[in-house]
Amino acid sequence: MDNHFDLHHRLWNMGKWLLAIILLLNTCPTTAQKAKEKNVRQDLSQARNYLKQRNKNFSQAEQLMTKLLKDSANRDDVRIHAVLLDAVKGQYDQANERLYLKQNQDTTAFFNLTRRMFTIAETLDSLDMLPDKKGRVIAEHRQKNAAMLHNYRPNLYNAGTFFIRKGKYEDAYTHLSTYLDCGHQPLFSSYHYTETDPRMPEAAYWATYCGYRLNDADKALHYQTIARRDTVYTQYFLQFIAEAYRWQNNDSAYIATLEEGFQRFPLVTYFFPRLIDAYTAKEQYDKALTLADSALALCDTCEIFLFAKSSVLLRMERWQESVVYSERLIHKNDSLAEPYFNAGTAFVNMAESMEAARDKKLQRTYYQKARTYMEYYRLLMPDEKKKWAPVLYRIYLNLNLGRQFDEIDKLLNS
Repeated sequence: MDNHFDLHHRLWNMGKWLLAIILLLNTCPTTAQKAKEKNVRQDLSQARNYLKQRNKNFSQAEQLMTKLLKDSANRDDVRIHAVLLDAVKGQYDQANERLYLKQNQDTTAFFNLTRRMFTIAETLDSLDMLPDKKGRVIAEHRQKNAAMLHNYRPNLYNAGTFFIRKGKYEDAYTHLSTYLDCGHQPLFSSYHYTETDPRMPEAAYWATYCGYRLNDADKALHYQTIARRDTVYTQYFLQFIAEAYRWQNNDSAYIATLEEGFQRFPLVTYFFPRLIDAYTAKEQYDKALTLADSALALCDTCEIFLFAKSSVLLRMERWQESVVYSERLIHKNDSLAEPYFNAGTAFVNMAESMEAARDKKLQRTYYQKARTYMEYYRLLMPDEKKKWAPVLYRIYLNLNLGRQFDEIDKLLNS
């Protein structure tokens, strides 16, 4: 009986100890949480004091809030973000005043403060709009912050153009993208920037330009829908996005952009030669010939269009016609080298196509004409040995020109 009572007593004591441990374990997190909240309140209070002091210490207030946000438990605290915004805004206002008074102020630092205000305010807004425990959304900061930043927003655009002039395209893109993204930020939903801000298309164009200068296809293409509304820089915009598509190896979009560019700006030298090259690379010679004809209908004396038609006809094995356009171009400008090469190549091809023919005299005539053109090409382009030497080798061989043949043979073997 005593043993039974003793066992029962020991079990009772163990239960009390277990209960005490459980209560202690449950109490510890609450105590730690209260201590952490107390620290947050103290730092918030200290930061607000910095903001209110006569000699306002905005940077110290910012440092306190930045320290708090390093703890992931604090990152959804609206109070911290609100004080941080006030701290950065205070620094912005001080910098703005120094610039206005023509005092010493780093312009880059000023613009970076501008952008930081927007990123902080947008984060604050996303937290401010979260529903409370009862499912209610009670936004305390949106209207005030949106109105404030609406007045500062033009400086984001100014920052973009400032950094472009400095050649700092990454910084320029960052500020311009912040300016443009206000168009779909809930914080600024009442302003309808995408529809009402006339500067949006130009800002999108400059963002596209920055992406192009950074060789970043994604950046160059990101704002193209808005940039298309710009009417001042359209021809350059189309060039930038064409290059971006080329970097992505997106042939269909690249060619479609070149086609649009040629249709809208046929005499701009960028679009036509690249489109011709794209068609010929895909052996779409009919398209290339149609393009050349369209171009010549606009300017039948333009050298690039004449040369393009000569080259396309050469590839299509329409050699006589190719020679006609080469000779038209030579007559217009006899210092251009490539028409001589095209004409010489065309005559060699005509001669070689007659191997089975009995008209050896005509065949020899073709080789002689080919010789005239190709030797002149060699004179104009002496360093292009890989182009003219093999052709002259065939010409001299078929014309039985021993001395000339030996010279070319040595060149090729060397």
